[in-house]
Amino acid sequence: MKARDLNHIFYEWDGDILVLNILGTPMAKQDAVLKPKGNQLKVSVKAQPQNGRATDYMVDFLAKEFGVSSSAIEVVYGRESIHKQLRIKAPKKVPNGVKFESDKGDEK
Repeated sequence: MKARDLNHIFYEWDGDILVLNILGTPMAKQDAVLKPKGNQLKVSVKAQPQNGRATDYMVDFLAKEFGVSSSAIEVVYGRESIHKQLRIKAPKKVPNGVKFESDKGDEK
């Protein structure tokens, strides 16, 4: 999948797929979905950043947060970087404190 330019916002809806720009923090004290910073959503995970393991851990963590299976999340880019783009197919819920709106102005 080709990366999308989200232009000053950390997410975009592509049909039922949520495209997210992530600013990851590995080796954090706790796993957490934090507030957006610029055009990225900050996400901290406890995992070590070795050979993409922190990204795999983040995908598993975010799958629970969005109510989907890990296989419903695609890493578009950033597997071994703190800057990532993810595609989440049909998220069933939203992490606490994070607000998403659809293109129609409806909150997801």
